Amino acid sequence: MVQLFYGTFLTEGIHEGKPFCNNETFGQYPLQVNGYRNLDECLEGAMVEGDIELLPSDHSVKYGQERWFTKLPPVLTFELSRFEFNQSLGQPEKIHNKLEFPQIIYMDRYMYRSKELVRSKRECIRKLKEEIKVLQQKLERYVKYGSGPARFPLPDMLKYVIEFASTKPASENSASQSDARMTLPLSSEHCPASDLISKESTSKESTSQDAESTFSSEGSLHKSKVANQPLTPSRSSMEMPSHPAPRTVTDEEINFVKTCLQRWRSEIEQDIQDLKSCIASTTQTIEQMYCDPLLRQVPYRLHAVLVHEGQANAGHYWAYIYNQPRQVWLKYNDISVTESSWEELERDSYGGLRNVSAYCLMYINDKLPHFSAEAAPNELDQMSGEVEALSVELKHYIQEDNWRFEQEVEEWEEEQSCKIPQMESSTSSASQDFSSSQESSVASSHGARCLSSEHAVIVKEQTAQAIANTAHAYEKSGVEAALSELKEAEPQKPMSPETDLAEQPEQPAQAHDAESAAQPNAEVSEVEIPSVGRILVRSDADGYDEEVMLSPAMQGVILAIAKARQTFDRDGSEAGLIKAFHEEYSRLYQLAKETPTSHSDPRLQHVLVYFFQNEAPKRVVERTLLEQFADKNLSYDERSISIMKVAQAKLKEIGPDDMNMEEYKKWHEDYSLFRKVSVYLLTGLELYQKGKYQEALSYLVYAYQSNAALLMKGPRRGVKESVIALYRRKCLLELNAKAASLFETNDEHSVTEGINVMNELIIPCIHLIINNDISKDDLDAIEIMRNHWCSYLGQDIAENLQLCLGEFLPRLLDPSAEIIVLKEPPTIRPNSPYDLCSRFAAVMESIQGVSTVTVK
Repeated sequence: MVQLFYGTFLTEGIHEGKPFCNNETFGQYPLQVNGYRNLDECLEGAMVEGDIELLPSDHSVKYGQERWFTKLPPVLTFELSRFEFNQSLGQPEKIHNKLEFPQIIYMDRYMYRSKELVRSKRECIRKLKEEIKVLQQKLERYVKYGSGPARFPLPDMLKYVIEFASTKPASENSASQSDARMTLPLSSEHCPASDLISKESTSKESTSQDAESTFSSEGSLHKSKVANQPLTPSRSSMEMPSHPAPRTVTDEEINFVKTCLQRWRSEIEQDIQDLKSCIASTTQTIEQMYCDPLLRQVPYRLHAVLVHEGQANAGHYWAYIYNQPRQVWLKYNDISVTESSWEELERDSYGGLRNVSAYCLMYINDKLPHFSAEAAPNELDQMSGEVEALSVELKHYIQEDNWRFEQEVEEWEEEQSCKIPQMESSTSSASQDFSSSQESSVASSHGARCLSSEHAVIVKEQTAQAIANTAHAYEKSGVEAALSELKEAEPQKPMSPETDLAEQPEQPAQAHDAESAAQPNAEVSEVEIPSVGRILVRSDADGYDEEVMLSPAMQGVILAIAKARQTFDRDGSEAGLIKAFHEEYSRLYQLAKETPTSHSDPRLQHVLVYFFQNEAPKRVVERTLLEQFADKNLSYDERSISIMKVAQAKLKEIGPDDMNMEEYKKWHEDYSLFRKVSVYLLTGLELYQKGKYQEALSYLVYAYQSNAALLMKGPRRGVKESVIALYRRKCLLELNAKAASLFETNDEHSVTEGINVMNELIIPCIHLIINNDISKDDLDAIEIMRNHWCSYLGQDIAENLQLCLGEFLPRLLDPSAEIIVLKEPPTIRPNSPYDLCSRFAAVMESIQGVSTVTVK
């Protein structure tokens, strides 16, 4: 712990005229936020304290103190002081100032080994800052010009004077010009504009004096006229000019004034621009002062940011942590962990905008090797070595403690497994572990269709002839004939209504001839494949799994291989795979384009239908289908084995650069979640039909929450939201009515049961509904339930009922006031895709007006 988080620093300085030097250890290094813009400025202020000024000439020691890191830990933690005590208010306050921090910070400039170089650069920076201060003072004289209280930019003042001199009253333009020629002493003959310009350019002083004498003579002449006039308005209000303008001026005077003012303005603007450029270039020099390669040898990368939202006395905390293997930022907010971005981290951590800002930064030495799975065995070896170095007594104690811990884990797991209620026989067929449609599921130990060990031996020996018959019939008469070819004449067994619709005709006589062509000693078994027919499975079929073979995905692959028989025989196994691949791809694409009905959802049949409807990347689609052809269950004849091996070889050729496996995994995880939502929905609807509203509500709520996460990615990613919401409302209203009836009995046991229903089911569900985008129907249902319980307030009920009502009614009216967790329903395993489609059709038919349907 000490080696990982603790470092040391050296403090040098002078105190009361005496020099000192101290070595100190630090864990979280404190930094002030007030008065600083970024992390480097905070560190600079923390490392140099006091006025570092030279003493008189007979001294060489500096005032104040400097800190230098002598050893940095692998994990460097900065504690940002975001809180201060307000002396006037007598309470703490939070500092919301903005403070920026980089993703990589170089610590060389704060290390003791770089002291001499950094001191020289600090001295340069000090001198440059003094230059900037002088330049800013000069600039201020230009932008705040004047001797009075109000000051303005000098270029603007000159511009306004030029505008005033160029302005003429519209009604007096002509008269003013004629009067000016008679009154003023200057004329074009005596003082042409060109002469004025040349004279002014050669001698500014003489020109200025001439202009001054001219303006002064004008002023004295004007004063003498004014003195002789009575103190009455010379013009009426209607004759006054509409805007300020000179009364009398000649073109020569205007040219003279404008020439001088424009030149002065240009010179001043150039001076201002030069000052700004000098300030900018000097500032840039300061910013790049520490970009020296010698000061970029110790990089630290930002790893975690701890954030606080609120004020000094209360608030909420969360953290951002960088996931090195995935190269993403993760946001840890209570029990929620989500992917984030640097932009979101900046918005929540810099401060200055809202009452949210970072209070702790954790950096990791970027030159140290990051922990990886490959490094784990070495660490375990090290731990084993440390254990071996212990005494015999400690070894025995550790072994005994580990054994006891293992026993506790086993007892806890056994206890949890006993808590899971047994599903009824109607839903026990659905209790299989949830897995994607591409994975080979393990044969159920109690399923009615599972093969016994003796039968499995026979089944594995009956494949080749049935496939040969199918391919032969397909070449002659097409798909229907191929399906009929695989039907065998035998006494019909009792079948479910769905099976009766697809009753099989007798197998033609050609099957016997084809079967006679099989190997004489090969023992085969006949297997019924829905939508394909009966196939014969050889005894040497490797890894055959009947449940997988019965899935719609495998049925399509078998039929596609049959269609590719001619190509396989003519061009080989690779060409046969390509042909079969294209056949199955086209079939699934067309299936995805079909309009779904209320009784069917093609997405449950095959994962690629789900991918097509949601526009999954082509590489994801192709790899998924290729894995279907590489399934080991296809090893039922020579043709399928050859195609399977080619598909497996092509899968091995796909490298990391050819396929984004993270993206591939996410798509399959979404489909797995979609099937889980479907199973939860169907289970909830079946339980609702049987009046088991408590069990049904748990499944429907979890189906809705998971489905909402899917629908955020696209409208076809999940099931229809309105169906789940409708039966969720129905369950809530039924349970609320039941709880109310139990409450009204005033029986202690019944009242407790009713209150438990409210606390454990209804209130948590209302909490979840309100936190999501609530619909009008859901809001109306919640109001009905609330009004029902509020109606008891106006009734004369027993005292014990009043106490119970007072305890849970506030939670019902405002469930957001506390954290409520809904119990997860028992884990169930989805049916095979074939049974799931049949189950979906039966349940959807049932809820649309037909009597209750039980699916076996």
